[in-house]
Amino acid sequence: MDLIVDLHIHSHFSRATSKSMTPENMYRWAKIKGINVLATADFTHPDWFSELREKLEPAEPGLFKLKEKYSKQQNEKLPKSVKNNVMRFILSVEISNIYSKNEKVRKLHNNIITPSFESASEINARLAEIGNLKADGRPILGMDSKELLKISLETDPDNLFIPSHIWTPWFSMFGSKSGFDSIEEAFEELASEIKVIETGLSSDPYMNWRIKEIQKRAIISSSDAHSPEKLGREANIMDCKLDYFDIINGIKSNDKRLSGTIEFYPEEGKYHYDGHRKCDICFRPSETKKHEGICPKCSKPLVKGVQYRVDELADKPEDYIHKTNKIVEYIIPLAEIIAEIEGVKSIKSKTVTRKYKEVFSSLGDEFTILREIPILEIEKQGYKELAIAIKKLRNKEIYVEPGYDGVYGTIKVFENQKEKSSELSGQSNFL
Repeated sequence: MDLIVDLHIHSHFSRATSKSMTPENMYRWAKIKGINVLATADFTHPDWFSELREKLEPAEPGLFKLKEKYSKQQNEKLPKSVKNNVMRFILSVEISNIYSKNEKVRKLHNNIITPSFESASEINARLAEIGNLKADGRPILGMDSKELLKISLETDPDNLFIPSHIWTPWFSMFGSKSGFDSIEEAFEELASEIKVIETGLSSDPYMNWRIKEIQKRAIISSSDAHSPEKLGREANIMDCKLDYFDIINGIKSNDKRLSGTIEFYPEEGKYHYDGHRKCDICFRPSETKKHEGICPKCSKPLVKGVQYRVDELADKPEDYIHKTNKIVEYIIPLAEIIAEIEGVKSIKSKTVTRKYKEVFSSLGDEFTILREIPILEIEKQGYKELAIAIKKLRNKEIYVEPGYDGVYGTIKVFENQKEKSSELSGQSNFL
């Protein structure tokens, strides 16, 4: 069966994360989004671990569901269009590894996925000897990433270890500020145990396939969501059983069970291009090289983004297209599309919130709307403007302003107000 799987998020115990990131809200929003398997995040945090044990119960092998007394309350808030979507949890945590190696400070984020509370508990016990797990949902530990990988392997061979968002400048395996130049440099003799990497929002599989050692490994994409509304902004398409072991083994072996990924446009990621946020400078790599990596306004070093870093390490040229049988789909979140149609800047506005709810109540979950429902069917349901926008999205007729130095990029289906008015002229009101 086809499953949408999001393996990297954060709970309300992580810094800069919404207080609404609770199991109940994750459950409800996963159904709205169309996510079938969602990471729990943060199982190393003692209070979150207790909350998960209280509210979840075993379902299919290695997967968990929200207990009925909690799920019933959430289902009452959901329309029929999404209420019956299958939704399961999978135990996960992201660790922030900060340490010195080869005379350089390294800052890497790594995810561990595990099939049981018993395995999670053993990991927690071992990591508690190294650092304070209660300080943050994503704990900061002064240990080599290779040692964390060892703990994962020793605790349970069915665990999955994933270097997170591997290109972001500050906290990743290949990050320009604190990373490494190869998987082997980072993990030494255990490099072969790295079966998969995570793209992060600022890169996509095609960028990663320019790296020879990544071509040998599975590529996944996940949302790294810090609020329920952001769940599934990237995700994985799995053609497998609703079963932890089938999902994880499909990823480890990179076989047909991992059908592909659903991608945030990498230009929308906040570290895609180079630049200086304070100076309002955004450069493509060629411009950065022209300025010798120095900001022309303040004369300080520019923050080099993901595209630049990929160019530095790539074995293949920028125009290289890897031959693959993997699906690579690009989406713009539905709320962003609605906001653009309505001419509203904030996706949190009352207008967008109300219309978003009306659309999924009528048409179904967000992934189905963006990826599957025929355009004519969307029109027939009375959403002609939305049909035009989604058709443009599916045809990749989009307009891009790349992100840089912590500033998210902008992806639009209409270049400007004039084009939008022209394309939507003669259409009935959105709702």
